[in-house]
Amino acid sequence: MKLRDHFQIFRRAAKFTFSTNRKYTVLLIVNTVLSSIIGYVPIYFSAKVIDSLVAKSSIETVILYVALTVGIVFAVNLLNTYIASEKNVAYSAMWRNEDWSYSEKAMQMAYESIENPDVTKLRYRVRRESQTGFNLFFLYHNIEQFTAQITKIIASVVLTVSFFAISSVPIVFKLSIVAGLVITLLIQMYATKRTNNLERDFNASSVDMNIISEHFLNYIEHYEAGKDIRLYSMGDFLGDSYITLERDYYERALKNSYKKAAWTLPVTILNTVLKFGIYAVLIYAALKGGITVGSIAKYVTCIMLLVETLINIVTTTQQALYNNHYLKRYFSYFDIPNNMYQGSLTVEKRDDNEYYVEFRNVSFKYPNTEAYALRNVNLKFKIGEKLAIVGMNGSGKTTFIKLLCRLYDPTEGEILLNGVNIQKYDYDEYMSVFSVVFQDFSLFSFKIGEVVASSKTFDENKVRECLVKANFGDRLHEMPEGVHTYLYKGYDQSGIEISGGEAQKIALARALYKDSPFILLDEPTAALDPISEYEVYSNFNAISGDKTTVYISHRLASCRFCNKIVVFDDGKIVQHGSHEELLSDVNGKYHELWNAQAQYYTT
Repeated sequence: MKLRDHFQIFRRAAKFTFSTNRKYTVLLIVNTVLSSIIGYVPIYFSAKVIDSLVAKSSIETVILYVALTVGIVFAVNLLNTYIASEKNVAYSAMWRNEDWSYSEKAMQMAYESIENPDVTKLRYRVRRESQTGFNLFFLYHNIEQFTAQITKIIASVVLTVSFFAISSVPIVFKLSIVAGLVITLLIQMYATKRTNNLERDFNASSVDMNIISEHFLNYIEHYEAGKDIRLYSMGDFLGDSYITLERDYYERALKNSYKKAAWTLPVTILNTVLKFGIYAVLIYAALKGGITVGSIAKYVTCIMLLVETLINIVTTTQQALYNNHYLKRYFSYFDIPNNMYQGSLTVEKRDDNEYYVEFRNVSFKYPNTEAYALRNVNLKFKIGEKLAIVGMNGSGKTTFIKLLCRLYDPTEGEILLNGVNIQKYDYDEYMSVFSVVFQDFSLFSFKIGEVVASSKTFDENKVRECLVKANFGDRLHEMPEGVHTYLYKGYDQSGIEISGGEAQKIALARALYKDSPFILLDEPTAALDPISEYEVYSNFNAISGDKTTVYISHRLASCRFCNKIVVFDDGKIVQHGSHEELLSDVNGKYHELWNAQAQYYTT
């Protein structure tokens, strides 16, 4: 990375810290300055006390120096304790905000980015790097270290500058100390750069293994996996598999540690030699009478601190440059653009409720793939129609729904709502037109009413009505807290566990509560038992009312409730019509699928 790139990252990071976490940043700097400078107060006054005792000064003078030392240290520590407590509170808030920012970004980016495995890998990597101390948190560590080291350098220089003016110490000794310090700093700089490179390469090569390891542990710890683990006696198998992963990681980490130690050892030796040299020069100066007894203690402590601080500031600088590689990746995640075109038109609120949707020559292929998932799809449907989308796995049914919901934009062709390309509508406005139940839906661990309404505030009567329509009324009646009952135990230990079929009913109720003109159902009865499925189908018209319902299913029996059926095969529409029309075509795909399923229900 070029120096200009480092500077740009530093500038952006500084701006980011002061704009998003100003309170914590200021408290961190003040707390660090006070913590760093307080150690020099006893050093300075101890020299004064020793010199006063040697010079046989008055006891009042000695007491004054001691009192000043104790008073200043006490006052600064008292102030710093308060600042540190405020800083810790601000740090906790910053950590929570930082953790939330990854999820917030995921909600704001285009859906195609969410499904992109490269984005998923990047999000995991930067999040894990933050959790292990890099990225933003290492930046704050650098700020703390730089603040402490600059404060110590200033204090040490102020207290030791007189040493270089001592005439009894030969100039060659003074220059030897300076030369030794410069050589040590240069070697420290190079060694730190090499160890940082080793660490960065090791972390980069461990990303995939860390993802697998974390997924492995999450699976084992999840209560739903507990049944399989026990029933199939998978404990030893899983344990051995995890140990194999960790053994490989440990062996690689150990080799990396040895390589880093080979670079840090020479620096440690040089640092030790330099300290002995400083001691020798100070002892020589004392023997020549060039410094007082009190000054010996002051110079020894301050010069040693100065040397250590200069070495540390080189290390901190190298670490900051090293962390820039992580910050660059960190910012690259939050810089992922939402390339989906954002229109500004509002969706017309028609009194006659006349909406129609048209797919016009629509083809689509997923990002980074060459094969088309949909090819030249032409379809038009209007409000009030009950449309079934059927076909084999991979035929393009769910992709059709994703395009209709504008989770993706077509590769070719266009989708129209009331004759207007849907890309021209305001995105949120367009999304308000659809209520969707996907096959892989998610329910959060909130109150049932909140889940159905997707809001903290909800109409209790409307929630109950929607749950009853979705055939969840009997189970709701059994709950003492009714719509205020928590789902699952993630948020409240009194929460209830529900079956897959019950979850599907709640998801359907959520779609009904939104009360949109279009209802899109992707396998809405896949987890239901036959009786519940029949009840949903029987109430299908009552559930959907005068809304347009687009229904995806593998179970062709459900298609009889729809007045129009569209058959997909290999990304293309190969048939469309009513159930009777399609079934009468003995050479058609629908007839083939119907008979394939019918054999399991006839004897």
